[in-house]
Amino acid sequence: MKNKMLLLGAAAALSFSAPAQALPDGWYVSLEGGGNWVQDWDFNLTGKDTPGSIEFDTGWAVLASVGYDFGNWSAEFEAGHRSNKFNQMTSDGAPAAFGDNLFNDVKLEEASFMGNLKYNYPVTEKLTLTLGGGLGVDQARLKLATNNRSSESDDWNFAYQGIASAGYAIGQRSELYIAYRYFRTNSAQFDFRPTFGNVYDGDNFQKHTATIGFRYYLNDGAAPAPAAPPPPVPEAGTPSEFIIFFGHNKSDLTPAALDVIKEAAVAAKSGNIANVKLVGHTDRSGSDSYNQALSMRRAKGVKSALVGQGVTEGTISLDGRGESEPMVPTADGVREPQNRRVNITF
Repeated sequence: MKNKMLLLGAAAALSFSAPAQALPDGWYVSLEGGGNWVQDWDFNLTGKDTPGSIEFDTGWAVLASVGYDFGNWSAEFEAGHRSNKFNQMTSDGAPAAFGDNLFNDVKLEEASFMGNLKYNYPVTEKLTLTLGGGLGVDQARLKLATNNRSSESDDWNFAYQGIASAGYAIGQRSELYIAYRYFRTNSAQFDFRPTFGNVYDGDNFQKHTATIGFRYYLNDGAAPAPAAPPPPVPEAGTPSEFIIFFGHNKSDLTPAALDVIKEAAVAAKSGNIANVKLVGHTDRSGSDSYNQALSMRRAKGVKSALVGQGVTEGTISLDGRGESEPMVPTADGVREPQNRRVNITF
């Protein structure tokens, strides 16, 4: 029996040769936009102990970020802009006014700069759920206007947020996602002296932001692999082995993987092999239970391809080892291309 050991040295490059592959690690940029809702902002006029409140209409938000994905975790810098106009403004229970003029235009503009840390959990091969949070600063600018005059004031404050999102991979480097943010700042104070003669000292701003976004990864997912040493001279009876590599969180077969399966099928049929063993593996990103199921999906996919190439189904046995037997030892959570594989032996 002719013996052969076939390794795909450039594992990641090959695994990302098919369309709609899983997303790579590394740097990415994101852009998103959507609606922004501000909870009613309660304030007092400094020195007058006069309570008031501003109710805002639904506004809009645009956010851009640059980040780095390193397995299940990602860290990013986010810059955002939010804008909301008022629905009504009251002071001491009555519509707020300056002299005989009611405030007819109140607008809140905010610029935020946040550092976020997020945890990404793969649900399927393309769908990922994300939870995270961020800390940073927010510049709130409040504009007040009556029929004959206007003024604006701004205040910088500490800000924090919670983030939840769901993303769907649409290409080798791209992802569409929806996101929700609960965004909150410290108490804000706006000084409108001398135009309106008041300092508005208010509660924390609380905002809810819902967006649709697009994320693009700058790395193409191809990781250079070390040169493979020449295969040893096989001894009689040594089982042949073929290795199929996969993209991150993927079980579909690339054209390169199908070429290897064809070679394995030819070897199995020409040698009248009675026992073809398939063992699926994953890298160490994701949970143990998820990786166990993913390793079996990979093995089943290879089995179907071998049967399609004429290998007798009854001669094929399956096993999934999850992340328990890495080819390249790594820390938990690390995406290692050479650990995402199915070994074919006979």
